[in-house]
Amino acid sequence: MIRCLIIDDEPLAVDLIEDNLKYANYIQIVGKCHTVSEGLACIQSERIDLIFCDIGMPGLNGIQLVKSLKNKPMIIFITAFEKFAVEGFELGVVDYLVKPVPLDRFLVACHKAQKLFELNKVIPVQQKVKNEHFFLYANYDLIKIKFIDIEYIEGLKDYVKINLVDQSKPIISRSTIKAIEAQLPTEIFFRVHKSYIINVEFVTQIRRGKIKTINAELPLSDNYRNEINKMIGKAIV
Repeated sequence: MIRCLIIDDEPLAVDLIEDNLKYANYIQIVGKCHTVSEGLACIQSERIDLIFCDIGMPGLNGIQLVKSLKNKPMIIFITAFEKFAVEGFELGVVDYLVKPVPLDRFLVACHKAQKLFELNKVIPVQQKVKNEHFFLYANYDLIKIKFIDIEYIEGLKDYVKINLVDQSKPIISRSTIKAIEAQLPTEIFFRVHKSYIINVEFVTQIRRGKIKTINAELPLSDNYRNEINKMIGKAIV
């Protein structure tokens, strides 16, 4: 059973989340709070696996709450503001919902949290650090991607394209390139442009302003010269 906390300064919003959760019987409500301060007190006294959290609240807001937590539960933002979506996904939230939220969309977010919760029970955190893969949400599914299969990654605002060496169609996920970069092993992945991360194992040719991989030609940026020099030092050219 997933133990959840609801934080929203609007009582009607809290009631709506509570009503919607009647359709997700694998989630148990542990607490309902109207301020971040109340939420923090509950987090310290209870085991919380998932937080449904508004962003725009008096005092500390939802973004500040998540940044303040050392051991973060799963987070689902439910807010009236779209403008914080990128920052939210950079914080590694499970989902970002914009009010008013249809019930079916709400349940999709709950299902994501359920999948992640089950995954975390099977794979301890210490083991995941040593893994040769990571998991990424795409089309509402949690997909396992092996690092050695990634040729390059392209960032497109609040989306990323994961290009696999043996697939012509990329995996598209609502995330940011910064959030994905934090999960990659630094010994083989290098940021060579604000919009591109490459796997050095698939680099075939480098020239000024361009880098070729097995299936693509990508731009190089002088702004990432240190990373490029580091990559060349490791690569067999």
